[in-house]
Amino acid sequence: MSSLRYGFRCLRDLRATATQHPPSSASITTASTSSKTRRTFATTTSRQDDAFDRFAQAIEKSPEAAGIQVPHLRPMPVSPSYFSRHARFNDSFVLVQDLARKYGRLPTVPPGLAQQVAWKTKDQYRLSVGEAIKARDYATCIGLVKMLNRIHPDLMPEEVRDGIQPFKRDINIFLNIAKPIPVDKFGRSHGVGRRKSSMARAWLVEGTGEVLINGKTLNEAFARVHDRESALWGLKTMDRMDKYNVWALVEGGGTTGQAEALAMAIAKALAVHEPALKAPLRKAGCLTRDPRKVERKKPGHVKARKMPAWVKR
Repeated sequence: MSSLRYGFRCLRDLRATATQHPPSSASITTASTSSKTRRTFATTTSRQDDAFDRFAQAIEKSPEAAGIQVPHLRPMPVSPSYFSRHARFNDSFVLVQDLARKYGRLPTVPPGLAQQVAWKTKDQYRLSVGEAIKARDYATCIGLVKMLNRIHPDLMPEEVRDGIQPFKRDINIFLNIAKPIPVDKFGRSHGVGRRKSSMARAWLVEGTGEVLINGKTLNEAFARVHDRESALWGLKTMDRMDKYNVWALVEGGGTTGQAEALAMAIAKALAVHEPALKAPLRKAGCLTRDPRKVERKKPGHVKARKMPAWVKR
């Protein structure tokens, strides 16, 4: 009985109110027969406070009050990491640790034979959960996730699949299939290349080594010797200068950008005719897009980084 009075006193100090109807003999009888009472609390008003006090006094005066058990009314958070800075990440981290501890001894496949998965980077995971996670913690967690991903697919439990799912990207880039570039009915293969702000489109057909760029010969299109060698670098390295004819269209940028864009386009078209040359062309740097561009000018600077000469007076 004293614990019941203490509970009502605490509730009165917190100025919490019950949303139940005013007390009646039927409700008191129902409360006495049940082993637990459920109450929900809302914002306080004076009228509701008086109703709650009358309800408490009626229960205290009833002879059956000794049999009433008041449950723990403090709301408990759903997650044990509720009061931490990174609740969602901590829950996922603890789950991954438990799964690694539970299923760490299952048979695994070699790293090269495991399913290729595009995992989220630290910045992508931060953006998805909205929490500033430390790089060290995320690296430890993603290491456990990759270890769980190596479990044999036939033996991988369903809870492991669900546990590592939040760390996967929405689109798996390893499942993308490259669209094949065919050789048309005229025996031509097409390739597109870009460099800086220049773009080049090249068509290759078996011939005697003739080159036309925007309707001009190679010497007319590029005055510099370096640009001529850059444009035909793929054919020169593979020793195919006299085997194919090239017809190309280039636009944008300067002569250097156009020449390097044309080299990439010719290399792509050559790889269509001879797929076995794709690896050597990539090793020679002909199939790799060069991302470098001219850095923009900044306010107060003469150029991108050059500053005006400092004058003392």
